[in-house]
Amino acid sequence: MMLLNPNKYDRPYLDEKSRELMCKTIEFFETRGKAKLKADDYDRTWYADFLQFVKENGIFAQLLTPADMGDGDTRWDTRRNCEFNEILGFYGLCYWYTWQVSILGLGPLWMSQNKAIHECTVRAVREGGIFAFGLSEQAHGADIYSSDMQLTPQDDGTYLANGSKYYIGNANEAALVSVFGVVEGTGEYVFFAVESRHDNYELVKNTVASQSYVAEFKLNDYPITEAEILSRGGEAWNAALNTVNIGKYNLGWASIGICTHAFYEALNHASTRQLYKMLVTDFPHVKRMFSEAFARLLAMKLFALRASDYMRSATRDDRRYLLYNPMVKMKVTTQGEEVIDLIWDVIAAKGFEKDMYFEMAARDIRALPKLEGTVHVNIALIVKFMPNYFFGHADLPEVKVQNQAANDDFLFDQGPAKGLGKIRFHDYEQAFLASDNVNVDIFREQINVFKMFLATQTPDENQRKDTDFLMELGELFALVVYGQLILENAPHHNIGDDMIGQIFDFLVTDFSRFALRLHGRSATTEAQAELCKQMMRRPVADHDRFGRVWKQVLGLAGSYKMKP
Repeated sequence: MMLLNPNKYDRPYLDEKSRELMCKTIEFFETRGKAKLKADDYDRTWYADFLQFVKENGIFAQLLTPADMGDGDTRWDTRRNCEFNEILGFYGLCYWYTWQVSILGLGPLWMSQNKAIHECTVRAVREGGIFAFGLSEQAHGADIYSSDMQLTPQDDGTYLANGSKYYIGNANEAALVSVFGVVEGTGEYVFFAVESRHDNYELVKNTVASQSYVAEFKLNDYPITEAEILSRGGEAWNAALNTVNIGKYNLGWASIGICTHAFYEALNHASTRQLYKMLVTDFPHVKRMFSEAFARLLAMKLFALRASDYMRSATRDDRRYLLYNPMVKMKVTTQGEEVIDLIWDVIAAKGFEKDMYFEMAARDIRALPKLEGTVHVNIALIVKFMPNYFFGHADLPEVKVQNQAANDDFLFDQGPAKGLGKIRFHDYEQAFLASDNVNVDIFREQINVFKMFLATQTPDENQRKDTDFLMELGELFALVVYGQLILENAPHHNIGDDMIGQIFDFLVTDFSRFALRLHGRSATTEAQAELCKQMMRRPVADHDRFGRVWKQVLGLAGSYKMKP
């Protein structure tokens, strides 16, 4: 059973201590119950009880302290953190959010060569502290090329920090805030640490109407010494980008958790409701929508898990994860929106009711594609990998499932954040040729036409500057990568041919949809448009296969319901 079910939680690759942490977290939320969960959401209650629970059980300390910084009982284990991501998303985006922005805040702290700040951070996380990542600014967003936060050198060798940061999660109570800025007079990039309780730290406001606190804050002549400097110049730049590399991956897992809970709730409702003397789940269109939603959700998790394998096995000579990470952020989160839309069309007005988890899910699922860089930003990033992905294959080692209990050392020693266009990939076709599923074959034919499009009708400079054109091209590329990693991972989780056929049913359809959109773009040439037509294909319908998949989906009805 790949989907999280709190009633039957069992992950065989988790060690006993990790399993205990996950089970305690599930118990915390189940004991609170849905009524309290919803009441706190409506009242926008700061989640102090959750943070107290985290502190008492040392959860962030154990999960977010690298092994070489801890006491022998800690590690930064991406596979384990995926579990915690999913559980928090399952119960509410705000609980996931405080964890997520702590991860971002810790990135520059752990990446720093400042040993004194390491000791300070270890103490803070042991004491249950949360953390913040002071990168974005109101005038510049997340454009790190531009920063108005400045350190002004003083005669005694210290600095005064002045400037503001905007949309900074946890900044109301963060034990430490990692702040990105520039040194006045030199323009040198710098990361430094501040405390949210300092007199020269001004908390301006919460910028959102939410349980979460997403702050605007100002530093007013905040004194900084060398003891608070985390990194400078290229190292500070790398710390910013490499932290985002770690953190944005988590957004896909929040979507997976949200969609899983919403799926159970919607299926429970529909399977017990009668309309026109029929159960709602007996209507053909309802069967289709639930089956597609389930297939999309399963694909989300297969892809995100496989991406974690590449993260955990990465080295400076094998950085394939830098393609797959933004894919989890961009593709998995937008697929989450598709899942919610499908099941919302089934439960309709029920999805607005105030005592439904779904009402939160429908609101929160929209946030994730828009955080840590928009979909457009991440598509613009991944297309840099496209030439080598299709035409520059390298003989790289096969990456096995990385579910071992180990610290992910490389994540905090990623090296320079550059050279994306030089990263090489293994031959993606291996994954497709290993399958004999008819819909996989159709999808591979679509890919072959797309590859021909790139080779023979290569987009010119003007087209590459046309964002609308580039977005459709990027969406097609993303689907190829998405299908590849799903196929690589399916055997590891005993995903049968029926479910593969169902997943590639929607992938073939999605590929045709984006090909049609590229066909219609004003920048697309006639020759390119002809190839777009050839990419438009229909999946093979198999009523027997669909019946078996639907039986599996309907079998989940009643398997989980959150306690009142």
